[in-house]
Amino acid sequence: MFVNNIILIDNVVVRDEIHSQKFICDLEECKGACCTIESEFGAPLLEEEIPLIEENYAEVEKYLPENHKEAINTNGFYEEKYGELVIRSVNNKACVFVYYENDIAKCSLEKAYSDGKSSFKKPISCHLFPIRISDFGGDVLRYEKANECIYAEKKGDEENTYVYEFCKEPLTRKYGGKWYSSLKEKAGR
Repeated sequence: MFVNNIILIDNVVVRDEIHSQKFICDLEECKGACCTIESEFGAPLLEEEIPLIEENYAEVEKYLPENHKEAINTNGFYEEKYGELVIRSVNNKACVFVYYENDIAKCSLEKAYSDGKSSFKKPISCHLFPIRISDFGGDVLRYEKANECIYAEKKGDEENTYVYEFCKEPLTRKYGGKWYSSLKEKAGR
């Protein structure tokens, strides 16, 4: 179904900016800003992701700076804020799972996974970024516009790649290959 540029697939609403905004992350320019945006809220976390992180933490922690390990050892890696589970941050800025490589904030969860040391890539909310999921009796996918992503929008324009194309892997992880194929078809690409 396609109404007013909104796509509906299996009770998941995909807002128009997901298939009209161009986007490709440009870490060299933004320095991993999505993992270090100042806020009292960390990335959203699903309850079922907590034990996956816990069982892989011994490998993940090897990549973390000491102050992030301390923060996790003192307060844990997640908290509940206003009824939502979120990953903790250090000083309301960097995610507790951030490590730095050449001044670029990167994810220790993803690093451990890509090095074959962990079975869990990262929380789906992080994997999907810049897509955020809101729940209005079903998932509503929206593009979270951030000033820090101006370079990603520019790179997306240059390479003619839309948000949903950039996020193919996490969208497929979340909703499945058939769902993603329907999105691609309905978005006209």
